[in-house]
Amino acid sequence: MPSEHPWQSGSDRRTFLIGAAAAAAVALPAATSLLAGAAPAFAETDLPDYAPVPAGARGPVLNSAGYYVEQIKNNLYWVTDTSQYVAAFLTTRDGVVLLDAPPGIGHNIQRAIDEVTSINGMTNTVTHLVYSHFHADHIGASAIFGKDVVRVGHVATRERLRREADPARPLPDITFEKRHRLHVGGERINLAFHGASHTADTIYIHLPDHDTLMLVDVVIPAWVPFASMNVSEDIAGFIDAHSTALSYRFSHFIGGHIKLGQRQNITLQQQYIDDMTASAIQAINTVDRTPFIQKYPDNGWAFTKTYFDALVAATAAPVVTKYTGVLAGADVYTDSSAFVLLESIRLGSGYGSVVRP
Repeated sequence: MPSEHPWQSGSDRRTFLIGAAAAAAVALPAATSLLAGAAPAFAETDLPDYAPVPAGARGPVLNSAGYYVEQIKNNLYWVTDTSQYVAAFLTTRDGVVLLDAPPGIGHNIQRAIDEVTSINGMTNTVTHLVYSHFHADHIGASAIFGKDVVRVGHVATRERLRREADPARPLPDITFEKRHRLHVGGERINLAFHGASHTADTIYIHLPDHDTLMLVDVVIPAWVPFASMNVSEDIAGFIDAHSTALSYRFSHFIGGHIKLGQRQNITLQQQYIDDMTASAIQAINTVDRTPFIQKYPDNGWAFTKTYFDALVAATAAPVVTKYTGVLAGADVYTDSSAFVLLESIRLGSGYGSVVRP
């Protein structure tokens, strides 16, 4: 029986990926000659226009060094740069606790820590690093902080990273299943897992003494979710995560992208999803399948695609109208999220499913 994954035959996955990339680079000239003219070049005038980004959704102005660092409360800070990813860190008398390490920010994280600690007199050494979840775009700079850092994450994070075998993301040293309280230098950080949402290992990071909650890739403050509800693994869990987050006491919110948020950012996205859900149910109830079946009687994929395109369009249209100018990107990604929401409603809750008589 052939291996499920080609890298399992005589090589590990990372070696396979590196080799495949090299092979692709060698093969590129030949492929380009075969496909000459097949991939059109796009000019700016060929690209679609979208609604302007509301001023309140834009990220902060960066400093001359190309990053931005700001105090959240007391000795808790957040940092971003041109990548528009967000990390946070807590300075303590015994070391810095870093919350995520996005590779897009990379060494600017340490530069921001150095800047802050040179002012507040704390040590600039990162001693602990909390993983919000296993995705490389949020913790792929972990390795630059060395081997002596104590890394903390969910048990499922450790298992996913063990499978990935990515040296840029060392395995967590401390893991937990439901809850863990991290104590460093007189500070406390409460970590909790409330079930699958964005991923099967996404955790809630609560700093009650700093009035702050960090929950990454569920709510991007002032923006609609990225494609497919932030490419989330469990759509129902993703939706439930809003209520779970609001059950915590906090004012400041860290969502992992673009800017610092507040509690009302979660409430607003929750309303956006509620409106999309109501619209999706209306679409399921009213979009007639008949013309699609009649047009493509022998092509199931053509019928399915065009019918679902119609469902998505009917679902997204009123939501885009209501939220354009309110949430950035409403006209960009609502249709993508509408599709996965429709599928969650149909396949998960079974709405619209009829047993043939």
